[in-house]
Amino acid sequence: MRTVVYTGPTLAPAQVTEALPGAAVRPPVARGDLLGERWSPGDTAVVIDGYYRERLSVGHKELLWLLGEGVTVIGAASMGALRAAELSPYGMRGVGGVFDSYVSGEIDGDDEVAIVHGPAEVGYPASTVAMVNIRYGCREGARSGRMPAELGMRIVRTAKERPFSHRTWPDLAQALGADALPALRTLERMIASGEWDRKRLDALAALRAVGEPWPGTAAGGFRSMGTGPAEVLRWRSRREYAPGRWMSDLDVLDAARLFWDGYPEFHERVLTGLLAEFAGERGLAAYVEARLGVERAVPSALTGRLTAAEQGELPVAEQFKLVMLRVWPLWQSFDWRPAALAALRESGRWEEWSDLVAQADEAAEQAIGRVVVPPPAYCGKLFLRHWGGGSVEMARRGFTGLADLGQTVRKYFALDVRRR
Repeated sequence: MRTVVYTGPTLAPAQVTEALPGAAVRPPVARGDLLGERWSPGDTAVVIDGYYRERLSVGHKELLWLLGEGVTVIGAASMGALRAAELSPYGMRGVGGVFDSYVSGEIDGDDEVAIVHGPAEVGYPASTVAMVNIRYGCREGARSGRMPAELGMRIVRTAKERPFSHRTWPDLAQALGADALPALRTLERMIASGEWDRKRLDALAALRAVGEPWPGTAAGGFRSMGTGPAEVLRWRSRREYAPGRWMSDLDVLDAARLFWDGYPEFHERVLTGLLAEFAGERGLAAYVEARLGVERAVPSALTGRLTAAEQGELPVAEQFKLVMLRVWPLWQSFDWRPAALAALRESGRWEEWSDLVAQADEAAEQAIGRVVVPPPAYCGKLFLRHWGGGSVEMARRGFTGLADLGQTVRKYFALDVRRR
């Protein structure tokens, strides 16, 4: 079992390893980062910081998927507290005062924890102050007698009226006037020391909570709708192949599925091999008949997966096998994509389809403002003309329907317009 901590401005890596030796430290979490990590049941993810603007923020489905995989997910301080407040009914554990404030409704905006900070290379230096820290500091200042309570409330009001990107000490000093300067200096000093840094205090509390019993709601067998093996595989294989351009293994496979004339035979060969493994000693024919539940003829409801020639010329056992291959996503939960990717790498054509993905990205970039990409269903209808067929041709390439095909085609639409 291992612990992975996502942090940046709130806690430095050295602070994490000091409090939790052996923990793996990652940058602030963003969309896809959780799916790209390899997890095992019993692992723990501690989400502290996360991106808001530079990258898409971490998705709820990703966190729910992680819970469904048997991983303990703890959130605190910043993005972690926000997501924990939203997902605590589903098993995400929230820790600290920021989390409590979100749950109670005292605060409800993303801006409460958002700050502007520098890059990782220089340690994520903050150039603004978090609203939750201002609230906590003013409350502590009034409690300890270091500032008048009324002045603290005025500071909180003034800070809240400003966008989070403008909550700097100079901006606040200018807005509040000279009478507030002593209190602002105290607030700045005490937050910088860590004593009134609510986010830092909560983050350390989250690290201490790792491994402790928790009486909260357990995730159980919960599964996130929409986060399946393909999405996980896409994020785990994603890489930056050129500045600002990303490609996953599934992008390469999709290029082959769409543009390789020999792909249907390749697809059939790969999935037939998987069926043979499932069948084992029973033999492929017996296995297929048992799974379909028929013996003499393909049911009329499934004949749409066969061409007229296949129905008239192929033995019934071969028809059964083809139907099984072409309705795979509907009857078999085992994902065929890893096997297809492995075979595609061994085919000698991996670089060819990788290059086509790059061409598609370039064509899409050049077509901005000149080519409008239609909705998925329309993209699918247009692309079917290349194959001269309907549901059978889609099924031969592993597509479940027009929406599935069209969603894949959208990435290659501009390239297809340019080429054809």
